Amino acid sequence: MKIEDAQNLLAKYVTSNTLQRHCKTVSVVLKYWAKYIKDPNPEFWECAGLLHDIDYEKYPDEHCVKAAEIFAEEKANFEGITDELVHAVQSHGWNICCDVSPANTMEKILYTIDELTGLIFACAMARPSRSVMDMEAKSVVKKFKTPAFAAGCNRDVISAGMEMMKAEIPELTDADIIQHCILAMRGNAAELGVGMIMPGFNL
Repeated sequence: MKIEDAQNLLAKYVTSNTLQRHCKTVSVVLKYWAKYIKDPNPEFWECAGLLHDIDYEKYPDEHCVKAAEIFAEEKANFEGITDELVHAVQSHGWNICCDVSPANTMEKILYTIDELTGLIFACAMARPSRSVMDMEAKSVVKKFKTPAFAAGCNRDVISAGMEMMKAEIPELTDADIIQHCILAMRGNAAELGVGMIMPGFNL
């Protein structure tokens, strides 16, 4: 699938600015990881990230289940809707809202960063700069250990996902995973709403 098609498909089903931003964030970070592991098709990763919540706005109680139906309905209208894409999108809801488990490196990373990027965004919003540009992994680790902060971000999912990622990419630590996600978000900070530095703030 081409990213332009994924953008158009997302626009048909997601109108919330907040959810659009989240989908864009996951897309950007997933593309970063594709390049990190030198996957030959980073655009597929980017598209999967963008579309991972395609059913959430309209069908929050059937999240990841309705996604398969949407893709089936839209297959004639959008090239690149493959079984691989459908499985990737559904797998991020494993043990949360569906029983499709992450089966490859991309799906395991998507499973992790869906929740992790939400936590990073919340950490950025809590900073005076409201930015990831001056944030490091240690700040996120500290907030991770405070369950009341961004309580909607599922720490169990993040932890389980990071364990899966480390099994796939053994050189990584938890802090490395967080830092790489921060770096990915920095690369598109203004677009993702995490690039605003307050006047007079010095990096």
